[in-house]
Amino acid sequence: MLTLAILGFLYEEPLHGYELKSRISALTGHVKPVSDGALYPAIARLEKGGLLDRRTESGTGAAPRQVLTLTDGGRAELLRRLREPSPVDITDRNRFFTVLAFLRHLPSAGDQAAVLRRRLEFIEAPAGFFVRDGSRVRSGDVADPFRKGMVEVARATSKAEREWLSRTIAELAS
Repeated sequence: MLTLAILGFLYEEPLHGYELKSRISALTGHVKPVSDGALYPAIARLEKGGLLDRRTESGTGAAPRQVLTLTDGGRAELLRRLREPSPVDITDRNRFFTVLAFLRHLPSAGDQAAVLRRRLEFIEAPAGFFVRDGSRVRSGDVADPFRKGMVEVARATSKAEREWLSRTIAELAS
């Protein structure tokens, strides 16, 4: 998720590390704040892999800033990751939202729709939070009001997401 966010934001424009961290935190920080200990090693790996370049520019004060720019290889890698997201990028809602944040960069509406169809297939598959004797427990069978709340919120969220996915897939097909 972090690599995808770095590539996605740098695809849009060159950024210095602090601004990149701020944007990633705004996208995913409510779920998992981005630490310097995670961000800067990831940037170093991407730079070593030839996916981004770093150049020094004078800062607004006395200190110079390191500005990060995506290379052609980095652009290609972002598009590959968007076109072919990993299974966990489809099944994990927070990771999927990171994919959605940059999916518009895929030039093909067909490729965009294919990613959305994978998510729709996943959320349409039978699922349940609680299992008893190998069977899913229906929300009506849940006595605990907090677990019942989990089921109700998940059901409403899934319904809204299914409707949005179906509508957006149809729009991309037209």
